[in-house]
Amino acid sequence: MNLLLAEVAQATQRLADAGVPSPRNDAEELAAFVHGVKRGELHSVKNSDFDARYWEVIARREQREPLQHITGRAFFRYLELQVGPGVFVPRPETEAVVGWAIDAVRAMDVVEPRIVDLCTGSGAIALALAQEVPRSRVHAVELSEDALRWTRKNMEGSRVDLRQGDALDAFHDLDGQVDLVISNPPYIPLTEWEYVAPEARDYDPELALFSGEDGLDLIRGIERTAHRLLRPGGVVVIEHADTQGGQVPWIFTEERGWADAADHPDLNNRPRFATARRAMP
Repeated sequence: MNLLLAEVAQATQRLADAGVPSPRNDAEELAAFVHGVKRGELHSVKNSDFDARYWEVIARREQREPLQHITGRAFFRYLELQVGPGVFVPRPETEAVVGWAIDAVRAMDVVEPRIVDLCTGSGAIALALAQEVPRSRVHAVELSEDALRWTRKNMEGSRVDLRQGDALDAFHDLDGQVDLVISNPPYIPLTEWEYVAPEARDYDPELALFSGEDGLDLIRGIERTAHRLLRPGGVVVIEHADTQGGQVPWIFTEERGWADAADHPDLNNRPRFATARRAMP
């Protein structure tokens, strides 16, 4: 075993002792980041090239600073995004939400589907949809100026229509014209603050995490926005906490103009996102 791999093994134990959920992955990612190689190339780093700054970044991760803040990048589906303080770090579970949305848009058989991403944050969802549905017209909105510093970097050169504003009052120029509305909004109940992982609680912006006593305040508002934006037959896709399964579909009721409201599981078979279709007149 070369020196770097031996240090990675020690770092893995330190991160595990600190409660980091994926210690081996993070120890290897940070080693690759510091040494400018891919994870599969760690064995090729010469002992003489070992960089002691590795232990500086391991110490930061021990304090539960997000891996993505340390490296400045987050991977989402086929994207590499720039992230840091002020913007929500995209999570792997959201990839399944986007996958469902892509399938739904393709099934619509619309030549140039119009998609709106509410609360876009880093831009992960909007950019993934623009990339994987090539003829789509994607629009995204974000309220926070701190988050938008990162969104603009990630969307530079893309064809996404990015705007700053409130998700509940956005895109009036698109009313009734949208095929799919998607959102990963804040949904953590304020009462759950102390149970949130340190990486999120201490580093992600509160605006992207919490939404009222039951966590559903913004989702209730997005229900009205989505109904306003969607054409009849258009679809809304909205992520929620795994503890909110069954609650979100009840917001999208027939009385409010919806059909086929349903929950869907993530890769761990836990309820992760809800979908509904705007009812035909």
